[in-house]
Amino acid sequence: MSAQLRVAMIGNGFMGAAHSQGWRVAPRFFDLPQQPHMTVMVGRDPAKNAHLAQKWGWEEASEDFEQVIARDDIDIVDIVTPGDTHCDMAIAALAAGKHVMCEKPLANSVAEAKKMADAAASAASKGVFAMVGFTYRRVPAATFARDLVARGAVGTVRQVRAQYLQDWLSDASVPLMWRLDKSKAGSGALGDIGAHAIDMAQFITGTSVTSVSGILETFVKERPVLAEGQGLSGTAGTGTGPVTVDDFAAFTGRFDSGALGVFEATRFSTGRKNALRVEVSGDKGAILFDMEDMNALQYYDATAPGTEQGFRRIFVTEADHPYVEAWWPAGHMLGYEHGFSHQVKDFVEAVAGGTQPTPSFADGLQVQQVLDAVERSSDAGSAWTSTSV
Repeated sequence: MSAQLRVAMIGNGFMGAAHSQGWRVAPRFFDLPQQPHMTVMVGRDPAKNAHLAQKWGWEEASEDFEQVIARDDIDIVDIVTPGDTHCDMAIAALAAGKHVMCEKPLANSVAEAKKMADAAASAASKGVFAMVGFTYRRVPAATFARDLVARGAVGTVRQVRAQYLQDWLSDASVPLMWRLDKSKAGSGALGDIGAHAIDMAQFITGTSVTSVSGILETFVKERPVLAEGQGLSGTAGTGTGPVTVDDFAAFTGRFDSGALGVFEATRFSTGRKNALRVEVSGDKGAILFDMEDMNALQYYDATAPGTEQGFRRIFVTEADHPYVEAWWPAGHMLGYEHGFSHQVKDFVEAVAGGTQPTPSFADGLQVQQVLDAVERSSDAGSAWTSTSV
């Protein structure tokens, strides 16, 4: 087994920066069985890509995805591009014998996600593995919440409340971008951040959503068109164009355990910046995780004497909490970027050990089926809709 795992990353936007941080930092804090090597970053704009590759720590830059995945000196392909490219890129990389990490949501449709999951299952039989990047699972407090539920700390789970609230689109003058184009993004708040709420709720409870009743809404249906190549801070072009994705998604869901869930995803929650919240209520207690207080959990023990009951705050910063031992002295906080290092750690350990990393493409497909069911339910007047298709 080679001492190195040579990585090619496809894409150089916001997620490219975050994933680069993970690849760069993880081997310096965790004792990994193989060392990831940041070999090449692929992007469409040669000048931008070369600059960012150097800035973020990649050895070289390329504009040719097909040429890169054909190289013998690449072991892992990390896909951080818009959703409309995930299917073809991931399947091609797996066919070339490369392990694949792919950002969420897995694809833009159930059909695409099914193709990807089938390709990943076939590759796994040959020792080539794929994982979807639901990074928030790797926040120590979220992982610890999963562990507490699994050991019975809340008893039988009855209810789940999961929200992901942001406000960056609440200003109607924010211009069009790929995240507002259904052909590129697949969906809006539902897929972009609702997918995280779904995965986190299922991850923490160890159960799956099987049916939903949902509603989608687009509040701002036209936005300014930017000049070619401009970003959020660019000069506006002429006129407006249509927003073809949802701004808001809400649904109730039934889990295979019989528990009920209430989900909300919006990029119009004024004042909320990155509020991913999952609350799990059982017959013996409750747990609340809040990404805006990411180093802590709220825990309620319903079995305690009445005089001692009430939510208490657990700081998930001790060496025996998940992932924390590799970092700072007890009590020192971790941040958003640490989840990407934990993702690399888990992925590299699984690949080096010849085991399937999680969440798998099959897990990503299951989340895609929930997203699809919410859309179908909304189209049908919020009718209860099975996630099985």
